[in-house]
Amino acid sequence: MERIAFLLEQTGNRLSCMLNPDSLTVRRLAGMKQRRSVGGVFTATGLADDPLLYTGGGMTEIILDLLFDVSLAGSSISTEDVRDITAPLWELAENGESEDGYRRPPLVRLVWGKSWNIPGIVASVAERLEHFTSGGAPGRSWMRMRFLRVKEYSSQTGSHAPYKSPLSSAAESAIPEDQFRLHRIAGEGLQEKEGILTSGERLDVIAHEHYGSASFWRVLASYNNISDPMNMVRGSAIKFVPMTDLEGV
Repeated sequence: MERIAFLLEQTGNRLSCMLNPDSLTVRRLAGMKQRRSVGGVFTATGLADDPLLYTGGGMTEIILDLLFDVSLAGSSISTEDVRDITAPLWELAENGESEDGYRRPPLVRLVWGKSWNIPGIVASVAERLEHFTSGGAPGRSWMRMRFLRVKEYSSQTGSHAPYKSPLSSAAESAIPEDQFRLHRIAGEGLQEKEGILTSGERLDVIAHEHYGSASFWRVLASYNNISDPMNMVRGSAIKFVPMTDLEGV
């Protein structure tokens, strides 16, 4: 089974979890707050509900409970301290430099099979550590992660692309507006390049290497008529338009 993973948008690096979560919680907070006056919250005894101020926006969050254990097979890291495995996930909640000079957590994608592909940031992580060795090294981690959805970002335009509900697999399969342009250009007969898939290659990684953004995996899938991006056959040919052919179009 495809494990849940986090794909770093900037580098294309992939951080996989050892086990899929048994459950996850999705919560939506609409853009609103209680209406206030100079003296405090605006309300009255005759009201059934407090008046609300509609601010727009809102927030969608996903709470994941992840399990890591050094005794489980499948980890690429051989260690007796489970924190060596979970450390990269902690780094997702750390602030790093961005192009505009402001420090912020890295943009990542929550990827799980064909049903989940959501851009966002890791807002918080917490671990409960168990099974300690005599030297104090924990062997098991129960990690809770709070993941906040953000809008799709396009490296082509330097802006956020519109989207529909990202919690719907049907909506996620739709190509954002700026990527429709690339797909349309690709179909107009410009010079193509072709590559051959090797074992273990993924469309998101290929898209990051050739277009500078892993989000263009949808364009590659659509243009090459790939119905199941998670199970591509080794040796298959994949076509894409070089970025140099797209400049100035």
